[in-house]
Amino acid sequence: MNAIPDFTETEMWTIRTTVNERYGKDVDLQLAEAELRLDLDSTTLTACPTVFWSERGASFVICKIGESKYRSQFFYRIREQYSTGRDFYTDLAECVTTLLQVQADHERDKELRNKK
Repeated sequence: MNAIPDFTETEMWTIRTTVNERYGKDVDLQLAEAELRLDLDSTTLTACPTVFWSERGASFVICKIGESKYRSQFFYRIREQYSTGRDFYTDLAECVTTLLQVQADHERDKELRNKK
């Protein structure tokens, strides 16, 4: 199996622009690598290029799992991990926007629960 290509400059621009717009400031994006099980019927792990950032108490990852194919997640602690409910995206802008929206909804719901 061929290695998954790194994020392109255009892909990084898409992530950076969307994240910075969401928070109204420059957010420090970090490149990383995550080992993911891409085939649920296999135990094989695949090294995937990953973009990571933290903001407002949450950490976010977007993993490139193939050519124009992405998986996203946000988390607070090891036992508080959340996804958008989709296995993968083929549109990076949709992936980033949905991830940020799901986390914002989660944050709002958490605040409302704490006020009760």
